[in-house]
Amino acid sequence: MFVQEVFPPEFIKVDLEAEDKDEAFEELADYYCQAEKKNVRKELLEALYERETKMSTGIQKGIAIPHGKTNAVDAVRGVLGISRKGVDYDALDGEPVYLLFMIVAPQQDSEDHLRILKRLAELLENPQFYIDLQSQKDPQSAYRVIGKYEDVLVALD
Repeated sequence: MFVQEVFPPEFIKVDLEAEDKDEAFEELADYYCQAEKKNVRKELLEALYERETKMSTGIQKGIAIPHGKTNAVDAVRGVLGISRKGVDYDALDGEPVYLLFMIVAPQQDSEDHLRILKRLAELLENPQFYIDLQSQKDPQSAYRVIGKYEDVLVALD
């Protein structure tokens, strides 16, 4: 499973409006429901908050990966939110986040869930990936950036 499969253009929101973590979770969940045409907002939020109680998913400078498991989805799914002004996220470094990769997976699907988290972590090791992705103005160009960097990773495997 590839990151670009989890974040196709219709699941990428540029110009995220949220100012804090709660608003970000709600905005990402709402965007998912709109794109998927399913009302699973409550289940998504429960999964995200359950995971977040263990430790902040604001993992590195400017980046958060809120994730969780719920049977409201049938496969690993996600929404990428790109914020221009930054989200007060209670990140480990105390800084705002600009890229939020929301990932949800079915309860029983640990393998694909972990595979996507690992691949995303590999992509984020390259600082240029963050810079290029954060500067995109529309979902299609953000999707192309993900594909470009992921193709390089796959070629190195």
